[in-house]
Amino acid sequence: MLDLLAQGRSVASVAHDLDVSEQTIYNWRRQDRIDRGIEAGLTTAEKGELAAARKRISELETELAVARRAVDVLKEQTDPKGAVRRSK
Repeated sequence: MLDLLAQGRSVASVAHDLDVSEQTIYNWRRQDRIDRGIEAGLTTAEKGELAAARKRISELETELAVARRAVDVLKEQTDPKGAVRRSK
């Protein structure tokens, strides 16, 4: 796609041929410039790493919430003297 632009084709004609919006072409071109270090911004690789990190953080937050709830349940089953009450 970027080769077509480099050959002098217009964004509109490339967008039409690929059946995407012109804005999509501009976005792809901008991301390519970022990936090549010509323009500032997050590279495609950095975006992937960031998405993976956010997903892992979400998983860890869920695990932590479950662990905290388990602690709360265990506290509810322990009397003030430290003995465990048995459920009936």
